[in-house]
Amino acid sequence: MRIGILTGGGDCPGLNAVIRAVVRKAVDVHGDEVVGFRDGWRGVLEDDAVALDLAAVRGLLPRGGTVLGTSRTNPFASDDGAERLRATLRRRGIDALVPIGGEDTLGVAARLGDAGVQVVGVPKTIDNDLEGTDYTFGFDTAVGVAMEAIDRLHTTGDSHHRTLVVEVMGRHAGWIALHAGMAGGANVVLVPERPFDVDAVVAHCRHRFESGYSPIVVVSEGARPAEGTLVTADGGLDAFGHVRLGGIGAALAALLEERTGREARAVVLGHVQRGGTPSQFDRVLATRFGLAAVDALHDGASGVMVALRGTDIVRVPIADATARLKLVPLERYAEVEVFFG
Repeated sequence: MRIGILTGGGDCPGLNAVIRAVVRKAVDVHGDEVVGFRDGWRGVLEDDAVALDLAAVRGLLPRGGTVLGTSRTNPFASDDGAERLRATLRRRGIDALVPIGGEDTLGVAARLGDAGVQVVGVPKTIDNDLEGTDYTFGFDTAVGVAMEAIDRLHTTGDSHHRTLVVEVMGRHAGWIALHAGMAGGANVVLVPERPFDVDAVVAHCRHRFESGYSPIVVVSEGARPAEGTLVTADGGLDAFGHVRLGGIGAALAALLEERTGREARAVVLGHVQRGGTPSQFDRVLATRFGLAAVDALHDGASGVMVALRGTDIVRVPIADATARLKLVPLERYAEVEVFFG
């Protein structure tokens, strides 16, 4: 079998571990050939690829990012995109495709599967917002980075008697904010799923100051005040039509400084959450996903995504996994609310 593999969307720790696992099992166990397409769907559109053998994947397990490169290219943005994809796969003799990505990358994969291409997807999003899987790799690492930042900010906040607002990734789902805020002992956590009351946030910060300590507010980039709108960095759209977010942390810090009369600073973690070496959890999960994807291909499966359910790796239809986002349930948010103030 000749297998194509690509990584699409935002990079995250663990992508190289998936690539390594796919190549190791496909080549070592089945005698397959693996071809890596560069920069996600752009590589398939433009026939930009590289052969992946065992030597090519040595040392990849602890390496962050993706050696194949990535992009947010949407092949279906042009009328001839679908045919260009199929033409490249025919020309390269690709029998099956393993796309690694989130809802957009796997949405393209689902359409290819409907057109007769054998595809098995691997879920990837540090936001952990992909339906059908308990966890996606990269999320654990991102939470660890955010938690360490919060741990460090507690001492500098207390030293200067100021509010620190930590903006983390999370467009429409607040999983990173929820987990990092709870693990880091934040005094307020704000997520997109629950529009926040500005007066309540101010009251929590004042209460924290009255206790002799300084407040830490963790906010998802997509969080918004009640009756408000998303705070965007530039209002622009990506190739899949998503608004580019950012700016809520600075806006909230300015508001809190004005309302509490205490100095406030915004800390935007941004892409540092994506970078660096993956955690042990993400290395193992990414490796298991890669191995399971090859198993699925050799079982003749198509149009499915490998997923984590409990401790088992299962297969779910890509269409189901991309039909809706996995959002933070209100009962989970209620758990962290106990520690506000």
